Amino acid sequence: MNATDRTPADLLRSALAADPGRPLVTFYDDATGERVELSVATFANWVAKTANLLQGDLGAGPGDRVALLLPAHWQTAVWLLACASVGTVVDVGGDPAAADVVVSGPDTLERARTCSGERVALALRPLGGRFPQPPAGFADYAVEVPGQGDRFAPFVPVDPEEPAIVVAGAEYTAAEAVERARADAPGLGLTGPGSRLLSGLSYDTWEGLSAGLYAPLATGGSVVLCRNLARLGEDALAQRIESERVTTARH
Repeated sequence: MNATDRTPADLLRSALAADPGRPLVTFYDDATGERVELSVATFANWVAKTANLLQGDLGAGPGDRVALLLPAHWQTAVWLLACASVGTVVDVGGDPAAADVVVSGPDTLERARTCSGERVALALRPLGGRFPQPPAGFADYAVEVPGQGDRFAPFVPVDPEEPAIVVAGAEYTAAEAVERARADAPGLGLTGPGSRLLSGLSYDTWEGLSAGLYAPLATGGSVVLCRNLARLGEDALAQRIESERVTTARH
């Protein structure tokens, strides 16, 4: 990654320029058996489409607050980078009533209804599937995102020194998030390109966000993001670590 990268969106652009075909996020849900692997290019395409939805259809811009009520999931990672691309403040698990936009999974819809702004719902079904019946008062992400543009340009340049992420009551600017992710990397066993971290941590702490997305992205590595990892036995976990060529793990 480039030393001049100062936002998570910068890190993704550098990763795309360096090696677009390499894996970036591999996702497992051990409750459903789902496995999804996204290359840097595929992940960046999802981010661009989601950022266009956020900026264009939802009218969000720098300084607006997005309450992200989602588990550790590949689509959550996409939203984190889409918010970074637009310049909104992403409040992980934050209060929807205090947000301009809420992005909710299927288990938090009632809480999300307290948002008086725009509401987006994700079914979190395999292959990014839509809801069988769209929840009232919400845009279905799986319906809205496919038609969005594959390239994104923010209306206003993102300021690295402005607030970007709120998690577990702590607020970080975009630049602080990048600096912390880089600083976390050695302790996570991320030594540079080719490092592959398996994370079973939730996204409701900085440690989970760093291990599950930001630190691998900041070092040219990749993440094997596992939801419901506790359902996997030790032998099966060891087999996954071997088959996915994992070099370091946090769970």
